[in-house]
Amino acid sequence: MTFKTRISFILILLTIVISGCKGSKTIVSNGEIDTKLTAKQLIKNSNKANIDFKSLVGRLKVEYVQDQKSKSTTLSFRMEKDSTIWMSYLGIAKVLITPTRVAFYNKWDNSYFDGDFTYLSNLLGTDLDFEKVQNMLLGQSLYNLNDDKYDISANDKSYILQPKKQRDLFELFLFVNPSHFKMDSQEISQPKDKRILHIDYLTYQEVDKKTIPEQTKILAIEDDQQLEINLELKSVKLNEDVRFPFTIPSGYKKIEL
Repeated sequence: MTFKTRISFILILLTIVISGCKGSKTIVSNGEIDTKLTAKQLIKNSNKANIDFKSLVGRLKVEYVQDQKSKSTTLSFRMEKDSTIWMSYLGIAKVLITPTRVAFYNKWDNSYFDGDFTYLSNLLGTDLDFEKVQNMLLGQSLYNLNDDKYDISANDKSYILQPKKQRDLFELFLFVNPSHFKMDSQEISQPKDKRILHIDYLTYQEVDKKTIPEQTKILAIEDDQQLEINLELKSVKLNEDVRFPFTIPSGYKKIEL
């Protein structure tokens, strides 16, 4: 499988739950860095900023940029927090993600994939599950910050958290916003494999008094190849009743990843 195919597959799975809201208010980040803030205090503030909701329904415009060529599409998606993520492109292609299943099918070429998070975990060099994906895309830390000890530093606009002892397979860097304590950026780096997954939350917005990403940029790098994805987030409604129709048609060819 080519780099473009693998990374495109990953990103389409990892980006479908980020959401904006029609008529929502963009949050202006004007917080100042507190040089006396400890890592423990920052983690406490970040945990408090994690949002809670029952369901999310909306549309997401996604632009892929690679080799100076770009392609964009608009997706319909539904999500039940901690349970199910569902995406559809005009009913032609659908994706379903649950805590135990990662699946999709494509009517254009009569193909499908039906598996779990093993492939994504192996590719990123760490255990990846539904909760980590969900946290990443809601502007929350990919990892539970209470499970490790962190060093704190800062640049001009963000607090920076990194484990006191980085993991063997990858390095983690978290940039925390001083206004609302959500993530400004997250980065997973695998120096040995020359891979980087970098996520920038460019702006946030307030939706039903909840702070969620508004504009997001994702960069995936492997060796000298690079894929960029830009998100436009809109038309989201929270806490509505949702269904997740998903049945792989018979006769489709299974994709081995």
